[in-house]
Amino acid sequence: MTSRFLVTERRAIVGLASLYASRMLGLFMVLPVLALYADHLDGATPFLVGLALGIYGLTQAILQIPFGLLSDRLGRKAVIAGGLLLFILGSIIAANATTITGIIIGRCLQGSGAVAGAIMALLADQTREEIRTAAMATIGLSIGVAFAIAMVVGPLVADVGGLAGVFWFTAALSAGALLVLWKLVPSAPRRLRHRDVGLDRAQLRATLTQGNLLRLDFSIFALHLILTACFTALPFKLEALGFAPAHHGWVYLPVMALAFIGMIPLVIVAEKYRKMKPVFFGAVAAMTLILLGFGEWGDDRVSLIALLWGFFVVFNLLEATLPSMISKLAPAGAKGTAMGIYSTSQFFGAFLGGTLGGALSQGYGIESVFFGAALVGALWLAVIWRMPAPRHLSSEIIALDEQSMDRLDTLLERFAAVAGVEDVMVVPDERVAYLKVDRQRLDAEALTRIAGSQWQRNDA
Repeated sequence: MTSRFLVTERRAIVGLASLYASRMLGLFMVLPVLALYADHLDGATPFLVGLALGIYGLTQAILQIPFGLLSDRLGRKAVIAGGLLLFILGSIIAANATTITGIIIGRCLQGSGAVAGAIMALLADQTREEIRTAAMATIGLSIGVAFAIAMVVGPLVADVGGLAGVFWFTAALSAGALLVLWKLVPSAPRRLRHRDVGLDRAQLRATLTQGNLLRLDFSIFALHLILTACFTALPFKLEALGFAPAHHGWVYLPVMALAFIGMIPLVIVAEKYRKMKPVFFGAVAAMTLILLGFGEWGDDRVSLIALLWGFFVVFNLLEATLPSMISKLAPAGAKGTAMGIYSTSQFFGAFLGGTLGGALSQGYGIESVFFGAALVGALWLAVIWRMPAPRHLSSEIIALDEQSMDRLDTLLERFAAVAGVEDVMVVPDERVAYLKVDRQRLDAEALTRIAGSQWQRNDA
């Protein structure tokens, strides 16, 4: 069974997805242009340019969990609005900067508007449990679309308005996001903890001691380290082969489109045919070889574009499948905690990638950036070498009615006895049961008898 979105849910999903996408678009637009356009700034060095590229990740990593917790107290929309204002302030400072230090300060402030957790919590407030997975998938899709658009639009905006123009554009995007938040997104009637999107401090220690989850945390850390490091060097590689900075967007456009097409069959093999581990391991190995290729063989246009296509196929594949693996491995009721640690690792990776890429470029030249990134890829392979294939489990969230609440003493055992239910957590305060299920073995009729009308199967 599936559930249709209510009007208020649709408004919330569309509004929050567009808000999230516009904010991420503003962050990503700088990626393909900052290294090229920051050369004229006073005090600019490759290391400081790399620091400017990645510094937003440091403040994101430090503040995203505190902002999420703050939204529990002050209200989601107030915290989101405050984060967007910080992002606008950072964009304005960077747009007016004449030194690399000013850009670093602006990027630091951009990252300090760490509202991802508050946005996801507001989404959870506005949606019923049975459609929440689909709603969260919509947000995830919006991020992927924002990244692809940013790779194309960033160079085009920079060609017209320079680096300052890119930052003014991102400020305008965030101002538009404020209007969306005010006009389109309904106010949440409640502020509850949601274990599928929010951090549960009681489960934090247990989640941090699970080896396979830590391997995935390292994976997203390494992936964004590699991405950010490469963009301290890739724009110069393109320029050296005769691609004018103004035309870089037209290089990225077909590459990103074809990379998305190339990724789809691999996602289907991983998910539908349950080949997640070989696809995952193969993707990391391919990324490592591509990075070596950038350093060794990317000296002509055809080779570089082919490598760039392979890079984005693998990046998009891993960006899409790693959260799915987190969801499969996280214990029932701990998905939000696992995703909070995962996102923090991602932002730390972006910070270290920019810093490391800038340091290598300054000390040893741009080719060394790719070899350094390849070493990270080799370490990544070593980390995941003994990782078992994740079980293909899905999350189910069941709202508990009054009748169910009266049977709490036996409810846990009854859920656990259903064929295909592998893990279960009942949270009376939230009036919710969190289940991990094997859909191929799940006895849906038995689960419906226990949950009644409160459960509608979510196939998203």
